[in-house]
Amino acid sequence: MAIAYLALGTNIGNRRRNMITAAALLAERVGDVLALSGFYETEPWGFQSENTFLNAALRLETSLSPLELLKATQQIEVEMGRTQKSNGTYHDRIIDIDILLYDDLILQTPELTLPHPLMQDRRFVMEPLLEIAPSVVHPVFKKTIVSLIRERNIL
Repeated sequence: MAIAYLALGTNIGNRRRNMITAAALLAERVGDVLALSGFYETEPWGFQSENTFLNAALRLETSLSPLELLKATQQIEVEMGRTQKSNGTYHDRIIDIDILLYDDLILQTPELTLPHPLMQDRRFVMEPLLEIAPSVVHPVFKKTIVSLIRERNIL
């Protein structure tokens, strides 16, 4: 079993329902949800939109491999109505599920990079993650989440 940390985000539709549905589907299909942060309202990052986001972080225990976890999260996104992934161009979305950390694994494949390569620079990721995982160590930077936030002056 592995411990994975995921980021959830939504900025269209019933945002609160989108978050709860995504968390429930993850619990049903992926593994035991051990913690879910509060929901944080944030401005869009990397693009312009009139719609603000709700963001959260989730900790789960899973028997899936990292690539199996990726496929499961992408399937949930599609089933919830997401029609396109952000391949360098960001846009409004009904749900976005990103794998942030998977145990202390460092992985780089064409499909998946772990830890998430931009997580440490995104307040909308780090603030909810701080709530549920302040002492978790980032495997590349070898620093805790709280230390990274302080060092980068994110909050």
